[in-house]
Amino acid sequence: MATMGFKLKVPFPRRDKMMVDLVKDSSGLEKVILTEPRGSSAQVLLYGGQVISWKNERGEELLFLSNKALFKPPKAIRGGIPICFPQFGSFGSLEQNGFARNRLWAIDTCPSPLPAANNVSTVDLILTPTEEDLKMWSRSFELRLRVSLGPGKLTLIPRVRNVDTKPFSFTFALHTYLSVSDISEVRVEGLETLDYFDNLHQKERFTEQADAITFDDEVDRVYLSTPTKIAVIDHEKKRTFELRKEGLPDAEEEWKKMKFLFIPRLSTERRN
Repeated sequence: MATMGFKLKVPFPRRDKMMVDLVKDSSGLEKVILTEPRGSSAQVLLYGGQVISWKNERGEELLFLSNKALFKPPKAIRGGIPICFPQFGSFGSLEQNGFARNRLWAIDTCPSPLPAANNVSTVDLILTPTEEDLKMWSRSFELRLRVSLGPGKLTLIPRVRNVDTKPFSFTFALHTYLSVSDISEVRVEGLETLDYFDNLHQKERFTEQADAITFDDEVDRVYLSTPTKIAVIDHEKKRTFELRKEGLPDAEEEWKKMKFLFIPRLSTERRN
């Protein structure tokens, strides 16, 4: 897809070839391109605050993006890492997975209290509600997202600030689509012995009995109280993703759309 660049007027850090560029693609959507010295890269759309690409130093794509994905607001984009807020799935009265994934985010020029990002290529984004959003969900908030790219590592740090006059509750998810080979060659480790809700059986609660999760049929589950590290092993590609999280306790695993979700802070490391 052709892109055209233009000058930035926001103070992006540029350290030792850690490059951050803002471009507009042929669909008219603005995206931030992160690169680092070893050659890996990531692309983050301002629409949805969504990471749509993460490539390793060999240029191999590590995220799945559907070839049927529509880059036409207000449609949600299928693939990458959609942001689900203030509702995940159908756990509430709002549209499926909330509205943050199909809103226009802005560059956050004051991301405190997070410290400055050193030795990584980073962009900070922010979303605040529109008048239409407040009609659907009458809570004032600031949703911030930091995306950082380092050698073999992609980190997402979301933060929600209540700027309303009263407390509110919400559900949140980083709806991560990883690029894998044949699903029969993939296994997930780190979820053994955990309880989960099975969405294919009216959200009935079960306990995982397998040593690792493998796939030979459709799977759609929410695992409870998950550990800080989960491994997704692709035997055909001889590649392992380590997904690390801090914060919210649960995780969803679904095959049908070949996606994996780990919430809420996502630090994904690739190991060959």
